[in-house]
Amino acid sequence: MASFGPVTLTPIATFTIDEREVRITLHTAHDGIEFVGRLFFVEPGWTNSGIPDRGILPGRSIDDVVALARDLRPEELAQRYRRANAEKRRYHGLRQLTLEALAKVRYLNQVGVSMRTGMLDADAARQELELTEAQMVELVRQMKHLAGVEG
Repeated sequence: MASFGPVTLTPIATFTIDEREVRITLHTAHDGIEFVGRLFFVEPGWTNSGIPDRGILPGRSIDDVVALARDLRPEELAQRYRRANAEKRRYHGLRQLTLEALAKVRYLNQVGVSMRTGMLDADAARQELELTEAQMVELVRQMKHLAGVEG
């Protein structure tokens, strides 16, 4: 959800779903066209903002979005929680390698820009680009071993 302003957090409810206490919070922001809300599900002891619902709740105002969220029946909230929980990220190793690869792509671009603007000489840039390329190839080789591995 791309936001063009502050995100408003609104507590919606706390339920026991599948023998877990789940606190449900609505995060609402303006996306440049309308207000868009997304439910987040948090279990006790979690220090992050929780698992986001994949669905959005649109409205002309924050109050409209809050009303939509509060109109959801407990069964609908439970279904949304189960869906969000089923879709949460499970392949952490592969995700970490992907983030490292993206960081290398950014670095590659920084070196290229530095070379083209004269901040880095061509030989030093070439060496750095080759080293970064080799590191990226090694990351890609590792990815096949982590594909489909949970945890």
